[in-house]
Amino acid sequence: MKQYLRQIHPLAWTIIIGTMFGRLVTSMSIPFLSIYLTRVLDATPTETGITVAVSSLAGVMVSFYGGYISDRIGRKIVMLISVFSWAGVFFIFSAAEHLWVFFVANTLNGLCRAVFEPTSRALLSDITSPENKLLVFNLRYAAINLGVVFGPIIGFQLGSSESTFPFVISGLVYIAYGLVLFLQFKLQHANLPERHQATAPRLREALMTTGRDRVFLPVLIGTTFCVLGYGHFSSTLAQYLARSPIFENGSQMFSYMLSLNAVTVLIIQYPLVRTFRSFPPLVPLIVGNLLVATSLMMVGIAEGVLMMMMSVILFTIGEVLLFTMMDMLIDRIAKPEWKGTYFGTIGFNNIGSVIAPVMGGVLLSQFGAENGLAVFVPIALTTALGVPFLLIAHRRLVVREKQTKPTSLSM
Repeated sequence: MKQYLRQIHPLAWTIIIGTMFGRLVTSMSIPFLSIYLTRVLDATPTETGITVAVSSLAGVMVSFYGGYISDRIGRKIVMLISVFSWAGVFFIFSAAEHLWVFFVANTLNGLCRAVFEPTSRALLSDITSPENKLLVFNLRYAAINLGVVFGPIIGFQLGSSESTFPFVISGLVYIAYGLVLFLQFKLQHANLPERHQATAPRLREALMTTGRDRVFLPVLIGTTFCVLGYGHFSSTLAQYLARSPIFENGSQMFSYMLSLNAVTVLIIQYPLVRTFRSFPPLVPLIVGNLLVATSLMMVGIAEGVLMMMMSVILFTIGEVLLFTMMDMLIDRIAKPEWKGTYFGTIGFNNIGSVIAPVMGGVLLSQFGAENGLAVFVPIALTTALGVPFLLIAHRRLVVREKQTKPTSLSM
């Protein structure tokens, strides 16, 4: 393991560590946004759902372009512009006093994330040797969750459900992240791969290429339902706990659930990935989808803290299987000159994150937080709709890999 860690590019370490601190500060604020809007601004569940959902909607609209543009003009320019813009967005959040300002700020939040995230993942792929890619992608995912272990608890202590001050901290940290990236790009300039300026696809060609990929297309559709289920964790569940008569101090409980989610990831991620890496690459996604759907059903049934925490652990196992293996799957499917495009296009599955808060808000408005079963059974069943599409992708990938030499995965 030490030998592999030494081989990781310094810029990759910068992205991994920056991701950890970025998620630490954003998990202090963003997950509590729906609670803040309902408590402080007296927004309805539907209004809150729409305001939360607009971030993902903006991301869906530009995620393809983020990856595509990074293929055309280079990762450095795209990452620096987006990270400093993202810092500015957090300062807008901190100054917001009206619902429409939060709507605008969250739109910009989605735009910045949709440009920065696929570009940073594509850069990680560019600068990492094939035998180290699974390790690097999993280190990035572990960094995300290490930040989320402490972020929600700190955020709760800072009063994130009733104050916008934590957004100031987020803005300052992202400025620092951008400055470190700028210095690393200057120091590592000679060691960076050249951009695919001559061979990067035209926009129409790129859309046609990803759309015609018989494996990628059902993966995209299937993971959209996976993301739909995942999106309810930070939107519908937060509102449900804050309003439910079953649970006292739901905001505090939600912060502990977020931290439990992150701690569980850190504990199970490595052994789980080691176990499933020898399976066909779509099997972990199928199992993960079913586990997330089951855990959401358990939330609707839960009448105590123990059942709720068990559902979080089950949800987390499903989440790890879905998201640790997805980056490797996309890297495996995509051609080298189109990696930014594929990583950007898979961002269209965030349409699930658009639907989740609105769907959850409507269900909460219709049935109320006192009727958890009526709220979460439709959510669980909708999430499970991803399984048939992932099974189709699995069969097609098996056929494709019989015709080509399979890629070896190692960690």
